[in-house]
Amino acid sequence: MLFRVHGDVNDERVTEALTRLRSLAVLPGIEQWRVELSLDARKGRILVEDGSFSDHAAFERFRQDARHIEVGRYMATISDWWNGDYVV
Repeated sequence: MLFRVHGDVNDERVTEALTRLRSLAVLPGIEQWRVELSLDARKGRILVEDGSFSDHAAFERFRQDARHIEVGRYMATISDWWNGDYVV
């Protein structure tokens, strides 16, 4: 997932977003979870979320978890995002 932070969002809110996104790592079924601020700022501030799930059912539970929904609502106030979901 890539989150492009709106230009008028201050650094404290970006830090809060990183904290909130990283907090999701404890949800059941997550095998790998990493959230970082992109090193290349030429296109603005981009948060990169990279996660892997044990199976499709775990991914679906994650999507419906109240904590994920809450973080999604916060992210919607500060960013636009693009995601790609796939099965290996």
